[in-house]
Amino acid sequence: MSEESFAYTPGLAATPSTYVRKIRILPVKGEILVNVGQKVSFDTIIGRCYLEGAPYVVKLSELLGVDPEDIERYVTVRVGDKVKQGDIIAKYSALLGLIKRIITAPATGVIESISSVTGHMIIREPPRVIELTAYIKGVVEEVVPGESVVIGTPAAYVQGIIGFGGETHGEIVMGVSKPNEVLDESKISEAHAGKIVIGGSLVTYEALVKARKVGVRGIVVGGAKITDVERILGYRIGVAITGRENIGFTLILTEGFGNLPMSERAFEIFRSNEGREAALNGATQVRAGVIRPEVIIPLPESVSREESIEILGEGRMKIGSIVRIIRYPYFGAIGVVVDLPVELHKIETESPVRVVRVKLQDGRIVTIPRADVEIISE
Repeated sequence: MSEESFAYTPGLAATPSTYVRKIRILPVKGEILVNVGQKVSFDTIIGRCYLEGAPYVVKLSELLGVDPEDIERYVTVRVGDKVKQGDIIAKYSALLGLIKRIITAPATGVIESISSVTGHMIIREPPRVIELTAYIKGVVEEVVPGESVVIGTPAAYVQGIIGFGGETHGEIVMGVSKPNEVLDESKISEAHAGKIVIGGSLVTYEALVKARKVGVRGIVVGGAKITDVERILGYRIGVAITGRENIGFTLILTEGFGNLPMSERAFEIFRSNEGREAALNGATQVRAGVIRPEVIIPLPESVSREESIEILGEGRMKIGSIVRIIRYPYFGAIGVVVDLPVELHKIETESPVRVVRVKLQDGRIVTIPRADVEIISE
């Protein structure tokens, strides 16, 4: 294979200045509370919708020991009535009160139905209000009434390889001075409450615990030991979708699992924007429809929309390219492309695919599907 061989593969974005457009969509139809041209901040509520409450089925005829067609004689409520958990909804008495059965509401809600066919009552919990925030600071560019909003802003933008925890925002503070420096417990303090702390090559387990204790909003760092991340999560990492973890803060790894210095480019972006407020989201999906964890730092200066982030993220892979492996068994490993065979190779599933040979940092050369790697953008 000649040294001019190449392939196109996704890469992680790290740019000090671009134009970001984020679409914010309500989970179900509701109401949009902002207008085109309106300025919004991170916590601005831009939309609201209502999710139907859960239904509770109460098998009254079985519980009371009566026929379904007689059930209405024993209920103490009617369809449409509001009840609280523990309220009496039906009672039965026989043999001059010697036999008594009382049924109470299992949940707070509204009586939706009482059936003389099944003898069942349905209590539905109150609808749940969902409020959608802007997530980033910017200007409303588009509105689809009742459904969605597009917000745009000039920003610095950095993607990670994997993240944990959802959307949050806070002021950027540097926890270390160099991209190869470890973020340990001593570098986390009470002053970091509500902040986004930037680390270097590794965040220790003790630092993660302390960050949660002091109320850090987020940590962005080159790497972490997978065992430490699993300890803070409380379970083993075995899925390719993250973002809903409840660990008290959002954690984003820019390079992978292990002691991996953050790229100089990403580190400098954070250092030059220290003191600015950023939005970050740990949501990750490494299967079809790839989603990367991200840090968005809104900038005051104007950036052309033609430089929008949508044009980023695809790079030319060739021999010598530095890549990161995004699937097991080498997930998070970094290496150098040493060969791009033209012929198809059969993988474990017996499917013929195009592969790449990568020399890992420990010297091993592995052959993996091209779809399992991404270029590390610089």
